[in-house]
Amino acid sequence: MKMKLSVYFLGLLMIGLTFSCEKSDIDFEDDIEKSEKAWKAFRSSSGNSYKYVVSFSSWTGTSSETTITVSNGKVIKREFRYTVTKYLPDNFPKEELEWVENENELNARSNSGAAALTLDEIYTKAKSEWLVKRDNAKTYFEAKNDGLISSCGYVEDGCADDCFNGIRISYIGVVK
Repeated sequence: MKMKLSVYFLGLLMIGLTFSCEKSDIDFEDDIEKSEKAWKAFRSSSGNSYKYVVSFSSWTGTSSETTITVSNGKVIKREFRYTVTKYLPDNFPKEELEWVENENELNARSNSGAAALTLDEIYTKAKSEWLVKRDNAKTYFEAKNDGLISSCGYVEDGCADDCFNGIRISYIGVVK
C-alpha cells in the first residue's frame, strides 16, 4: 500500500513539474513584463493622458512620424507627417504629406500613419502578436523610453524589404 502511494505521488509530482516548467509562448517575457510595470506607473502618474510618436523608415528612403494623443485613456488625435520626402513621387498629393485626424475621424486614412492605439492596446498587441515565438522569425524588444516600450516586433526569415512587423516608438510624454 505504501509503495502504491509513493508511485502515485511520484506520478503526480512528475505531471505537475511537466506543466509548471512549460516554456512561455512569447519572447522577451521578463522584459515586456518589466516594461508593462513601468507603463502602469507612468499611466497612473500621467492620469492616463499622454502622447507618443511612432517612427517609420522605409528601405526606399522615405521616413515618417505619427503622433498619437491620448486623454483619459482614449485616443483623441492622430497626427502624421513625412520627415524625409525626397524619394516620394513628384505627383505625390501634398495633402498626404502632413495631416491631422481628430477624435471623430481617427484612422480615416488607412494608407499612411500608425494606427491610433492606446499604450494599453500596444502592450496587449505586443504580447499577443508581436512577441509570439515563431520558428521562422527574429523577434525584437527594447524599452528605451524610461523603461516604456520603444521597439517591439519581428522580422520573418528571408524577408528583404520593410519586413519589420511591430512598432517603433521614439517618444512618450505626458499631455498637460
